[in-house]
Amino acid sequence: MEKQIPKKNYFNKRAVRDYLFIIIGGAIMAIGIGVFLVDARVVPGGVSGLSMALYYLTNGFLPIGVTIWILNIPLFIWGVKELGSQFGARTFVGFTSNAIFIDFFRGEFPGLNFIHLQKTETIMQLRQNDFLFLILIGAALLGIGLGIVFKFRGSTAGSDIVAAIIQKRFGVKPGMAIMIIDFFVICLAGLVIDLKDLGGDRSAMTLTLYALFLLFVSSRLVDAIIDGFDYARAAYIISDKNDEIADVIMNDFSRGATAIKARGLYRNVEREILVTVVALRELGKLTSIIKQIDPQAFVTVNNVHEVLGEGFRKRI
Repeated sequence: MEKQIPKKNYFNKRAVRDYLFIIIGGAIMAIGIGVFLVDARVVPGGVSGLSMALYYLTNGFLPIGVTIWILNIPLFIWGVKELGSQFGARTFVGFTSNAIFIDFFRGEFPGLNFIHLQKTETIMQLRQNDFLFLILIGAALLGIGLGIVFKFRGSTAGSDIVAAIIQKRFGVKPGMAIMIIDFFVICLAGLVIDLKDLGGDRSAMTLTLYALFLLFVSSRLVDAIIDGFDYARAAYIISDKNDEIADVIMNDFSRGATAIKARGLYRNVEREILVTVVALRELGKLTSIIKQIDPQAFVTVNNVHEVLGEGFRKRI
């Protein structure tokens, strides 16, 4: 009988890796929020945005990171009670690391107030002279950080938990629930900015529109990080010269190909469809060669987010 290899060490290493990347994602988010967005008065949705609104309303009485952590604790407990262990340690690590890093980068920790990255010359110049670029960087960092957290099965609590509970109780899709919550938070923050006259040269409505734009950009980046940027293409080839094309694919490209039996309805003819997956950089060369072999070939190309198999790198 073969001796089974214990898997405990593998899973421990994988868990350590996941927690490490969740912390890294929380830190990247913290830079986007604490360094680029807070003093620009452009508010993301969720608990982060609500914490920023309270920060403006109370003239900075509590650091933003502390407020995020305090607001997330009851939501975290509620989520564990309603939804079970899926909102466990990874969620706690996610929102805690994000909260800690926000205050760390803003110099809110006692004895570390010399850090305050939001007051560096580069950030100040961007805020004064290139406001849109500042917001784009903040949105990118927020989306990339949150995407990394989600990619490694973490969460930053907040509206994610509320949306999941709403879905469970009322059947509302999480995406719709998060969008509604974030829209409400952004509008609330815009009202606070207007009442406190914190917009400076920009009106509260302008900053609110920037915030909605921020929400769109960051959400697209979250999807890109989770699903992955397209790095391969699947080609479906219908040709009367399949053998020649298959030979080129296997020998010149060193790629595999599969022949699928099919029946063309237009001419009612039995034929084969060639299916192959190539790297993005190889697609142009492949289509060019196909057209040389058979100018009448019919080729469709689909995006591929991930390929598991020989010849392709595995995503993290």
